[in-house]
Amino acid sequence: MKTNPLKQGIITEHSTGIGTVNRGMVRVRAIELAVINGRSAADVGKSDWDQALQEMTGESVNDPVVEALEAAPESERWDPLPGSPGHQAPTAPSADEDVEGRSDNERLVEAGIAEAGHDQMLQAARAAIRQGS
Repeated sequence: MKTNPLKQGIITEHSTGIGTVNRGMVRVRAIELAVINGRSAADVGKSDWDQALQEMTGESVNDPVVEALEAAPESERWDPLPGSPGHQAPTAPSADEDVEGRSDNERLVEAGIAEAGHDQMLQAARAAIRQGS
């Protein structure tokens, strides 16, 4: 889908309106780009022309297939088998998780609770022994 050409391209140069872009204006911009890139004014390449045309008119000189791919959402740009549903890869536990998916903190809390329960039972047993003697 073509976008509004009035919203793209250059409309002023050095605060002066440029009017309709013509081939001479694109040539001047391509020469400027070549000089900026460290080449002589006589050594203007196709990339300079393409960039100048894109800057001056806002039109892209890319291949229509490449433009269509770039216009597609990121999630749809590469699909080796279109229509393939794929599958969920198994999730490997992280370094601080055990096989059951419990983190180090969870295991420490569970161990602490178990140890506290053991201590309470031991104190209760010792208190019962003292009272019985």
